[in-house]
Amino acid sequence: MNVEIITEFGLGVGESVTPDWGDDASPGWEETEWRAFGSSDQGFFGGGWEGEPGTLRCDPYPYDEVCIMISGRVALIDLDGNRREFGSGQAFFVPKEFRGTWETIEPSKKFFVALPGQSSAASS
Repeated sequence: MNVEIITEFGLGVGESVTPDWGDDASPGWEETEWRAFGSSDQGFFGGGWEGEPGTLRCDPYPYDEVCIMISGRVALIDLDGNRREFGSGQAFFVPKEFRGTWETIEPSKKFFVALPGQSSAASS
């Protein structure tokens, strides 16, 4: 294998994408994805993400996602009110079946891999 096929990813690396979540996002919701590899058409994509405090209603979550927190703090709250918080250095997986709210508690950064699959209607 050639090292040229290796892809670096992270904050500021790749295509800057700001998803439009419409009314599902709280007023002032701000986030940027840095998509460095893959695409929705390929069935996966990933890179770096940064977001400001706010909430996003996920009914359901738009894709399977692996998250590795670099800094900040986020929470996922299901429809029954159960809450899980994650901070710097923690990694977690959110299945696209998750229904609830993503809350960015403080300015946060993460690495991510999204696995939309064949049935995803996620926007890009």
